[in-house]
Amino acid sequence: MVRQYLPLNGLRAFEASARHLSFTRAAIELYVTQAAVSQQVKSLEKRLSVQLFQRLPRGLKITAEGEALLPTVTSSFDQMATTLERIEGGQVREVLFLGAVGTFAVGWLLPKLPEFQQRHPFVDVRLSTNNNRVDVAAEGLDFAIRFGNGSWHGTEAVRLFDAPLSPLCTPELAQTLKCPADMTELTLLRSYRADEWMVWFEAAGIPPSTRMNRGIVFDSSLGMMEAALQGAGIALAPPSMFSRHLAAGAIVQPFATTISLGSYWLTRLQSRAVTPAMTAFSEWISSKV
Repeated sequence: MVRQYLPLNGLRAFEASARHLSFTRAAIELYVTQAAVSQQVKSLEKRLSVQLFQRLPRGLKITAEGEALLPTVTSSFDQMATTLERIEGGQVREVLFLGAVGTFAVGWLLPKLPEFQQRHPFVDVRLSTNNNRVDVAAEGLDFAIRFGNGSWHGTEAVRLFDAPLSPLCTPELAQTLKCPADMTELTLLRSYRADEWMVWFEAAGIPPSTRMNRGIVFDSSLGMMEAALQGAGIALAPPSMFSRHLAAGAIVQPFATTISLGSYWLTRLQSRAVTPAMTAFSEWISSKV
């Protein structure tokens, strides 16, 4: 079978012209003349024996054949660009698909990621955040950093560290508190884990029968803390993840009592093959905790 060489110049001219619906704008993007773009597209149309554009007095209109061809051409050029970027500089780059609980990502990971990237420049991190409910397989993640007890079916989990919870609120609200029992009169913000406040009050010596004012239920500590910063109530959250807010005095920890209901874990599917990028990240994060 004789290999048919792809007319790359014609395909690039077609793709750019289809995006702009203009030979002139495509020419500006490709640093060639308008006549060159027009000729390259005509040559491609001749080779394919189809018309890809209707030439209008002002601009172009893509034909049905052009619309059928465009997604494949665009995807192919994107894949080539990604591959070329990966091997640029003589070292094959790898993508690491990482999911993380939003609180962990903002409060711990993001300030440290530049160090990882400096140490491992061949790894491109793609970070997505979640509220601790994540489908690792469906989302195609290499790792997921989760909060819990480390028990997830079909998953290998490496414990990172505990994240004890404690009340956090604005300095203004804290001034009204003399003892933990005073908080029962205020709005208590909480996550979807409904028993957290009851566990904390028990640790602080408050009887379980004490009536408490319930507040908004949040799906993440980030949203809960934003509400606390606005004075909407008292959050029960990990102080270690909001150290910058504490250092700035935007929030305070009115009482020292903490409770531990889980840890942060680095998890991956047992069926997922470990790549060099995954090894680099696993070793790095383990060295930082």
